[in-house]
Amino acid sequence: MKDVKIIVATHKKYIMPEDSIYLPVQAGREGREDLRYQPDNTGDNISFKNPFYSELTALYWAWKNLDSDYIGLAHYRRLFSMNRKMFGNPESKVNYAINGEQLDKLFDETDIILPKKRYYFIENLYSHYKHTMYIEPLDETRKIIEEKYPNYLKEFDKLQKRTSAHIFNMFIMKKEFLNQYCTWLFDILFELEKRIDINQYDEFHSRFFGRVSELLLDVWLKTNNLTYKEVNFMYIEKVNWPKKITFFLKAKFIGKKYGKSF
Repeated sequence: MKDVKIIVATHKKYIMPEDSIYLPVQAGREGREDLRYQPDNTGDNISFKNPFYSELTALYWAWKNLDSDYIGLAHYRRLFSMNRKMFGNPESKVNYAINGEQLDKLFDETDIILPKKRYYFIENLYSHYKHTMYIEPLDETRKIIEEKYPNYLKEFDKLQKRTSAHIFNMFIMKKEFLNQYCTWLFDILFELEKRIDINQYDEFHSRFFGRVSELLLDVWLKTNNLTYKEVNFMYIEKVNWPKKITFFLKAKFIGKKYGKSF
């Protein structure tokens, strides 16, 4: 079996997959109650940035402190799965999470695994971000890439015009690729932190680092001509699709930005 470790970022106690490839990580452990999961404030870490970086503080901890050959990031409410349809309560759904044996076969064929793309259909990624969030951090990210990584600018601009992307900050990849990706990603985000005043936004919108990073993964993949395999992902909790669609349409047509996660 290949040496794979998928961290499951969480901020609360939750049902977790039992396969040993999974490592629940308490994102934002610094200054908070101990959940008895692996904390993200040990070793080299940025746990204190969690109110703004969300699950990326768990990713940073994994990057700096895990030595597995393959490392992945998932979330307590979203997991990779080889199944197409999963129904029932969280306790039953979690049993359909991708397992070590399935990954062993997949990694015979690829070095990177991603969730299936999300499609927005009626608008591109840039307009969707502008309608739902404050656009300044994303625009500033473009400037940073133009200045520090100009060879990535072409794919960044192309991505903004697309209507689909690999989002959610979910992936599993060979450690050498994780090193390359995180070195590039966090250099951009740390520079972005210097240029954007977080205090101008409320608690929800100040977490823009995680949202910007969702749009950077495909930029990194495409620029480096890396291949990957897509697998399904599942929501562990029931999704209120009518509510999600309503908020999506309100954002696009009447300019009402998102005010919370749902």
